[in-house]
Amino acid sequence: MKVKEKSEVNTICYHCGEDVVERHYHIEDKEFCCKGCQTVYEIINKSDLCSYYDLEHSPGINQKQEVRKGKFDFLDDAQIIKKLTHFQDNTHQHVIFYLPQMHCASCIWILEHLDKIDSGIIKSQVNFVKKEVTVIYNYHETSLKKVAEALTIIGYEPHISLNDVSSSKVKKYDTTTIVKIGIAGFCFGNIMMLSFPEYFSLAKSDDIGLKTWFSYLNLALSLPVFFYSASEFFISGYKGLRQKFLNIDAPIALAVLITFGRSVYEILSGTGAGYLDSMSGIVFFMLIGRYFQNRTYQTISFDRDFKSYFPLGVSVINADGTEKQISVSELKVGDRIKIHNDEIVPADAILFLGKATIDYSFVTGESLPVEKSIGEIVYAGGKQTSGAIELEVVKEVSQSYLTQLWNNEAFKENKKEVKVSFIHRISRYFTYALFSVAITAAIYWSVNDPSKIWGAVTAVLIVACPCALLLSATFTNGNMIRILNKYKLYVKNASVIEHMSEIDTIAFDKTGTITEQGKSEITFKGMELSSYQSQLIRTLANQSNHPLSKSVVSFLPFTKMLNVKNYKEFKGFGTSATINEHFLKMGSSEFVLGKDSHQLASGSRVYMSIDEEFVGYFIVKNAYREGLENIVSSLGNQFDLKILSGDNSSEEGYLKNIFGNKSKMLFEQKPEDKLNFIKRLQNNNKRVLMIGDGLNDAGALKQSDVGIAISDDTNNFSPACDAVLSGKNFTLLKELINYCRRQKTIIFASFVLSILYNFVGLFFAVQGDLEPVIAAILMPISSISIVLLTTGLSSFYEIKLKRLRPDKSHY
Repeated sequence: MKVKEKSEVNTICYHCGEDVVERHYHIEDKEFCCKGCQTVYEIINKSDLCSYYDLEHSPGINQKQEVRKGKFDFLDDAQIIKKLTHFQDNTHQHVIFYLPQMHCASCIWILEHLDKIDSGIIKSQVNFVKKEVTVIYNYHETSLKKVAEALTIIGYEPHISLNDVSSSKVKKYDTTTIVKIGIAGFCFGNIMMLSFPEYFSLAKSDDIGLKTWFSYLNLALSLPVFFYSASEFFISGYKGLRQKFLNIDAPIALAVLITFGRSVYEILSGTGAGYLDSMSGIVFFMLIGRYFQNRTYQTISFDRDFKSYFPLGVSVINADGTEKQISVSELKVGDRIKIHNDEIVPADAILFLGKATIDYSFVTGESLPVEKSIGEIVYAGGKQTSGAIELEVVKEVSQSYLTQLWNNEAFKENKKEVKVSFIHRISRYFTYALFSVAITAAIYWSVNDPSKIWGAVTAVLIVACPCALLLSATFTNGNMIRILNKYKLYVKNASVIEHMSEIDTIAFDKTGTITEQGKSEITFKGMELSSYQSQLIRTLANQSNHPLSKSVVSFLPFTKMLNVKNYKEFKGFGTSATINEHFLKMGSSEFVLGKDSHQLASGSRVYMSIDEEFVGYFIVKNAYREGLENIVSSLGNQFDLKILSGDNSSEEGYLKNIFGNKSKMLFEQKPEDKLNFIKRLQNNNKRVLMIGDGLNDAGALKQSDVGIAISDDTNNFSPACDAVLSGKNFTLLKELINYCRRQKTIIFASFVLSILYNFVGLFFAVQGDLEPVIAAILMPISSISIVLLTTGLSSFYEIKLKRLRPDKSHY
């Protein structure tokens, strides 16, 4: 039957923008949805920061869920303060907090005016891209705990995890490549300027001394390029040869060496000006291309572990009943801990007191929380969803189930097959061809004019080095990474693009990957409910913290709260209560009807009766991502599709309607089961793309040829992976894969163009008459042409992505 839709609410909260259901909170003409939002407004108003509301409409964070008192007591611990502090002197401390709530200009404005909320704060500066705020405060006037509390009371509770104190301090940005590029560019520009006399053949007797002087200046300028800027090509090439592998850097290093060596010989012997401009130009352009390619999205971590998911502090109950906040790493077996609503259980523990409803979706993939009784074990990584509970630790954090799982060798080691990039394979054949041309030229001139052997051989190696191939690859990959970032697919490195182009099998996790996290689809089957009956049912559902009850509450419209008596909850069955003198029951068919229902349906059923009369049932299903059917249909024509889920098989029938009978579906899969399944596929010569979102997918993501983590907020926790894809762009998955497949086409096209330039250069080189001006013209024209071609083609192939993008306003 159709339930009356939720009535339209015209009033929204002045602070956060959510609907105001109960109008109990207001200041003058400003309405608030809860006491928390009203309190935050009062603080902002008192601090004279109300411009916060002028920059964006209702920019605040909803405050319905109050932050408990004493949550940040662990920040008074000297050791924790030391580990979180980035800088300290006699007065000031610097700390960086990650604030996932940051989302608009108003956020930036208020976070950079924290000194008006806490006078002990000297300065605060926002990094909006990383969603971080750097706070400089006087630790004699305020404390780290008070700074965290100040952020929390205005709606920006800092995310502080165990990883923040377990890992080393922030890694400094490596400027080595930038310095190398700067030196190479400076020297290249000046060498070209000083080579103009040679380019224009200024051979008058009064110019000879000037030309010689310029040649020696060029030689001096080339030294830092050869010995410093080009060093990485020599190191990489040497390492490859030691392993009996000819990578692309080896012939490039040889070309640079020969160009430099011949130039030194010509300048010192007075027989020529050399080709130092070409040598420095080659190094300069190749370093730019390599830098462009190696840029990754710095705000995303692709190598997170479970410590990023764990909290830093936990409440320990002392023998006298008082609570104390300590670091999670200090937990010992036998400690009594208190876990509050929506907090993570940090260690394996026995439930001692309270009602535990544990959400394991991120760890095991189960979509519904699990209820635990007193005396049962609660494993680390689960999230408590129904109030505060007390537990007794039975294993230290380092020995917990989750830690042991993560430390399993299969999860720690990268088992991916070490693949040689097709760039290295092409360069190998190119090098063979190059040496063949050089040897042929040497043989020819040994017969006809031995004096030209040295000039011809070295000229061939100078003109036709595989630099163009490297430039083609680096600029193509760099531009493709930029475009993929634009569509919110953030790849770890350029090799991911190549591996993505070779996949033939895609394995999907279910919960949080093809379903939307925290959302559900609800329908009601039964008699037509009146508004009053709907309110009776909603009132009963509102008494329970069970996720299915919460789904029913969100589905039914609110009018007013009714009087509840004799509320009872029967674990695993349902709830009952007398509401306005009506007796209601809600739960399983066995609890409500007295018998099991064997009717097939995807999703979970919640049965209802009023005054012992059955009125119907709610069907609560996972909300699948928008457009899933179209995505699967298009991918199924091109790839072999699989489903690996830690959840039960209740929705298998629905998924088969989408994926078809050919797609293998495995349910109730443990993390190691997923990993082993990926291995079996690879043993059958399958190239596997694994798409997941939780810790239970970490091993499979690492084992697969490409592992993509789906995240509805790319700044939030996601497991170690090769790439992160925004959930909003899940509909673009096929086109993003196909776009990666264009990589080889673009590289081959630009390589063909560079070969044409090489033919021109080789025409002069094999004759032993390669003039510096010809090399100086060919080198930059070839490099610039490659850059323009790779940029143009990668942008051309983006057209289909532009047409299909979900929200054009975001690009």
